[in-house]
Amino acid sequence: MREAHPRERTVGVEWYVSDADGVGGRLRDRPEDFRVRELEAFDTNPADADEGDYPYLVLRVTLTGWDTNDFAGRLSDALGASRERVDWAGTKDKHAVTTQLFSVYDADPADIPEIRDADIEVVGRAGRHLSYGDLAGNAFEITVRDPENPGNADGITEQLRAFAGDPDADRIGVPNVFGHQRFGSRRPITHEVGLAVLRREWREAVLAYAGNPFDTEPEDTQAARAFVDEQAASDDPDWDACLDEMPGKLGYERSMLHRLRERQAGSGDADTGAEDEADDPWRHALEAVPSNLQRLFVNAAQSYAFNRILSERLDRGLPFHEPVAGDVCCFADNEIDAVRKPDPDRLQRVDENRVDVLARHCKRGRAFVTAPLIGTETEFADGEPGEIEREVFDDLGLEPELFDLPGNFESTGTRRAVFVDTEMAVSHDPLTFEFALPSGCYATTVLREYLKTDPTTL
Repeated sequence: MREAHPRERTVGVEWYVSDADGVGGRLRDRPEDFRVRELEAFDTNPADADEGDYPYLVLRVTLTGWDTNDFAGRLSDALGASRERVDWAGTKDKHAVTTQLFSVYDADPADIPEIRDADIEVVGRAGRHLSYGDLAGNAFEITVRDPENPGNADGITEQLRAFAGDPDADRIGVPNVFGHQRFGSRRPITHEVGLAVLRREWREAVLAYAGNPFDTEPEDTQAARAFVDEQAASDDPDWDACLDEMPGKLGYERSMLHRLRERQAGSGDADTGAEDEADDPWRHALEAVPSNLQRLFVNAAQSYAFNRILSERLDRGLPFHEPVAGDVCCFADNEIDAVRKPDPDRLQRVDENRVDVLARHCKRGRAFVTAPLIGTETEFADGEPGEIEREVFDDLGLEPELFDLPGNFESTGTRRAVFVDTEMAVSHDPLTFEFALPSGCYATTVLREYLKTDPTTL
């Protein structure tokens, strides 16, 4: 192992499992360098099937330089349809060439428009819309530009095969950490907001998001955030002046400031107590952001704790590819295109008598060791794995009942595999990596081991 990049350690990722120096270089130099293709797990009927039984038209779309949400809006506009009639299984990166499925309610193949940088193919019809559970995984073809040490890739691959438990196998393995994108690529603060929410520290949550400048931001943004912090610390904050300072591109921050102005929140208005929590001006300000972002704050706090657990497991030398006594394993769904997708709803506790049995299941790709994304229904592991989980949560001041939160902040929690493995093909000139991952896993989780660079460049 070797110590992770300092920026990664701010989100709980302390180690690389490979010791070899990284290849360096750049990702996403151009969209064609980052190709993503969905591994489809959605059944369709022919395009001429009865529209009454199968009202959803299913499209396979290859996009170049499109954000998924933006394309869905463009497609619905071109069809003259509500944006709510367009669905998909997974959101893809804008700076890439991506191939994925979309479903459109009450659409006719003849009405599908031509859209720039979008190759649209009619696949068929379905009786329901696409949703996140319909995504088995993604296949990646990623090119690294201007690597400083491309020859190091092969040595890293060998070390990742050893981490997967079989140095002679085709599959590599890495810890299934949440990448920097989960927390904000250039300003990783969503977990800080989430931790404040869990402690009912609404003022701290708002200021972590709207204030709290980072040196990776433009100077005008840094100055505006610093001004928010300055005003929040005063006895009579001037939220109008804060709005004047805050750039228009920071819409969510401005929405929070508008709400603070409405209720004229001051430095003494925090922590008003459970009886007045619904009227807390700082909570009112935080709830100005969309409901999905509210959930993301808590999800990021869960992800940060998960990363901390995996870092501690590495530090203690516990295996990832197989269990020890006390672990909780989940079983795998059917394999699709060599991708093994863990099912967190099928759990098995590992006692002393079942370690060998579950280890065999893990070796065959039928089971995975898990750690908790803590929520109201979380049950900790036993033995040393459980000790690690409790120590991390105690250090963060977290316990399951804290996730019984108002509105969109509540979370019941789940468990997530600590390990992800994949067949890896590495080619040179240019340096290119081809692999596939189950849904919910990040390509950068694998590539960070190879590049070993600032995560903001991944």
